[in-house]
Amino acid sequence: METPAPDTRQRLVDAALRAFADHGVHNASLLEITRQAGQRNRGAVHYHFGSREGMIAAVLEQHADDIGRREIELIEAARNRPDDDLASVVEALVRPVTEVSEMGWRGRCYIVIVGELVQQDITPLGPEVEAAMARTGGYELFALLRDRLQPMAMDVPLENERLALVTSFVMRAVADRARSGELPPSGREELPAERFVQNLVSMATAMLTAPRPSDG
Repeated sequence: METPAPDTRQRLVDAALRAFADHGVHNASLLEITRQAGQRNRGAVHYHFGSREGMIAAVLEQHADDIGRREIELIEAARNRPDDDLASVVEALVRPVTEVSEMGWRGRCYIVIVGELVQQDITPLGPEVEAAMARTGGYELFALLRDRLQPMAMDVPLENERLALVTSFVMRAVADRARSGELPPSGREELPAERFVQNLVSMATAMLTAPRPSDG
């Protein structure tokens, strides 16, 4: 017998969290998601979400506000630091996603999915997905990062490249850590969460402030 209607949507979201994290948001089978959610109706995804894109947006909404609120708190703290304190701004990128990744399997899967999406142009996924990603924050964070990078006098293309690479590096690092919770032990000792955050902030800050390449 199918799950009662009030539970169906969340069961589908949970199944999608696992499937998108394991196989990617574009490759995961909607039919398999439906089956894993215990639904016999093959149109359940389209009934509840309208499309794959609608389901992706619903998955992103699970922790978007958690990340967004925490990021704003950390940005406000960073604004009270000296103007040359770049690490406090980088922390606003690292800490919220790491905290969500520690929230059990749902948080781990969520970060793997966000880590995939930040590395691609999400415009084709539609306004719902764009809006859900926007709720995780980012605009104020990157504006403050650019302000703190001004003394380095980087040209815009180089600054954009560094910010993009550092964002991908941070998200991949957190996503890999999150994914390791679902895999057999690798033999490498995993850092405690707080030390992981501090180390990742230090590494990302060093990447942003590395010497500029020569123009040659």
